[in-house]
Formats: sequence, structure tokens, C-alpha cells
Amino acid sequence: MNILLIEDEERVANFVRRGLSAEGWTVDHAPDGETGLDYALNNLYDVILLDLMLPGVQGQDVCRKLRARKTTTPILMLTALDANEEKVEGLRIGADDYLTKPFDFDELVARIEALHRRATGYGAGTDDGLVTVGDIAFDRHSLLVTVEGDELELSKKERDLLLLFMTNKGRVLSRERILNTVWGLNADPLTNVVDVYVGRIRRKIGAEGKRIVTLRNVGYRMC
Repeated sequence: MNILLIEDEERVANFVRRGLSAEGWTVDHAPDGETGLDYALNNLYDVILLDLMLPGVQGQDVCRKLRARKTTTPILMLTALDANEEKVEGLRIGADDYLTKPFDFDELVARIEALHRRATGYGAGTDDGLVTVGDIAFDRHSLLVTVEGDELELSKKERDLLLLFMTNKGRVLSRERILNTVWGLNADPLTNVVDVYVGRIRRKIGAEGKRIVTLRNVGYRMC
């Protein structure tokens, strides 16, 4: 997938770009509205991530100009403004979705994928709150996790990590993606916390090293 990120905050831009690149997606970054408009009008993108508070041409104006030029690429607005009036205005001028900073990285990925599915005509499945992988069951409503019917005692981070693996069964997750999703924007990219927690999860769900496989220099995959 090709993504255009129009964002002036360097820290946020680097965070998003690293994470989406780890997903295997191509990310072009524009640090201001004028550059973003130029990129969007002269290249093909699957999704545009658009910050509202930009130097020069504001995000709302970028969105208006793109829609006036009949650009149909899905636009996801990213902003620190969480007032309903701002959200409504963004949607009315042509944005397809809205995400308020600070945001969960996994939610960002999910929203991008949803916009892409919508744009390409693929429907999303239903969700009853229960996620299962083999004999592991995770109830997202009650946060109850069981293996072969026996309840597991997990910390919040352990639950978050296990749910990330279960909802991405068969998919390779880089350490960077895991770190961004579970520990957030300010996590130290050099920390070994991901490896430590993966080890804990393996011991608790059993069949250590077989349910969650290590791909050296790449990441992890749940089987």
C-alpha cells in the first residue's frame, strides 16, 4: 500500500513512518500543506494521512483543494483537536475518517486498512468480541483469556501483546510494530521489552516457541 503522510511534527512523522514502513507499506512524507498538495496531485496513493495544523496551507484547505480537483483518495485526518465541531467540519469538507492525537498505532493501522477496503470494495467481517487461535480464547469484552478452558492471569501489557498476536495470526509482526502498538509513541526503540514480554506470553500459553515463532532479524509470527 502507498501512503502519503502530511505532518509537520517531526517526532510524530517519524513514529508513523517507521511503523507503517515496518508493515511493508511505502510512505511518502510531506512536512507542510503545500508540499502535501503537490505530492497528492502528482502521485497515486491508497490513503492520505493529513494533519490539520500545518504551516502555510492548513489541513482543511488541503482537503478542500484535493476534493475540488476530484481526488478520490481516502483521507484520514490526524489532529490534536478533539472538538466535535472540528470532526464534523473535517468530514463535511471531504475527509473519510478522523483520528485524534495521541492515537494508538494499531488503531491507525486498522483505520487505514478499513479505508482501503472501503475504497477497493472489500467488506469487513463481523466482530462478536471473541478471538480464538487454536485452544486459546480471548474475550475482548470481559478481558478473560483461557487456554483449553483454563483462565490465564495476565498483566495489561501481556493481554495487549497477546491480543495483537491473536488478531494478526499468521502475519509477521516486527518488533517496531509491536513496540509502537503496545508501548506507544515514547517507547525506546532500543529496548528489549518486546522480547521479554514475548517470553512471558510463551510460558503462559504453553508450547513455548511453537505458538509464537521468532523470525530472526524480522519479528514474530503467531501460528
